[in-house]
Amino acid sequence: MKNFFTHSILYLVFVGLFFVSCNNETKQAENAVAENKTVETPHITPPNFDADSAYVFVKAQADMGPRTPGSKAHEQAAAYFEKKFKEYGAEVIIQKATVTTFDEKKWLAKNVVASFNLEKTDRVLLCAHWDSRPFCDEDSNKANLKKACPGVNDGASGAGILIEVARALAKQKPNIGIDIILWDMEDYGQGRVEGPKEPMEDDWALGSQYWSKNPHKQGYTARFGILLDLVGTPNVEFPKEQVSLFYASQFVNKIWNTAYTLGYGNFFVQKNIDAITDDHLYINKYANIPCVDIIGYDVEKRRFFPQHHTLADDLNLIDKKTLKAVGQTVLEVIYNER
Repeated sequence: MKNFFTHSILYLVFVGLFFVSCNNETKQAENAVAENKTVETPHITPPNFDADSAYVFVKAQADMGPRTPGSKAHEQAAAYFEKKFKEYGAEVIIQKATVTTFDEKKWLAKNVVASFNLEKTDRVLLCAHWDSRPFCDEDSNKANLKKACPGVNDGASGAGILIEVARALAKQKPNIGIDIILWDMEDYGQGRVEGPKEPMEDDWALGSQYWSKNPHKQGYTARFGILLDLVGTPNVEFPKEQVSLFYASQFVNKIWNTAYTLGYGNFFVQKNIDAITDDHLYINKYANIPCVDIIGYDVEKRRFFPQHHTLADDLNLIDKKTLKAVGQTVLEVIYNER
């Protein structure tokens, strides 16, 4: 009995060790598979971008008239943006700065900053300019050269899309923080207007230049930024712009691939263009935030839309299909950013 009992104990110990060993090997094998297995991140369906609503926001700006610095419409527009963003739950800061334009005039600029999901340290910057150009210096009618541009496609279209994005953010929170900034004093560069003999360096995008050196919050940063400009005309193309490719190529590819997947490849075309001086240049250069410019441009004719910086840049140019393509692409990108 003693020997049988001893052998039984040894047998049970052996069996136990065998199963422990097998279990360990199984767990090791499972862990190895888990480590090598690519875990797919589930897709998040963003809110629907309502082009009709975005159009209303564009129209509201157009109805105010040209939003040139120092004008009643300029004051009215700044108050309108602040009210709308607060309505959608954002913390709003009006960043004020005195800037000097190429004609040696001083103006009070107002950058409108609307922040969502303040608790999130990972953030994405969305932006557009909201001011109107004070001169129609590209107009073929000389009588219009000193008149202010309506600035509907050139300014109001991007701002209108971003207000609708804010409305979507109020409905469904994304996984990251979002900062929407509407730049002032982007469109007061010299262009074809007569000025001092010595041209002013960096005479465009004065509001974003100021913010890029003096952000609304100390130490502010973002994973990347998206700038919207000239984003409202029908059948427009958005090529890949050189400054964006130089500083933020991975985000250019992410945005354009997303647009293609959504069926907007006819807007977000696989064409490259030279560098454009726009707000994103200074965001990249001074704020060190990789920023992509989604900007309408005719590659074949090497120009912006025909009514650019003319009295004809009015509400008649705005196409809801274009607003939808841009707005839905932006939502798809930010809601699936982890």
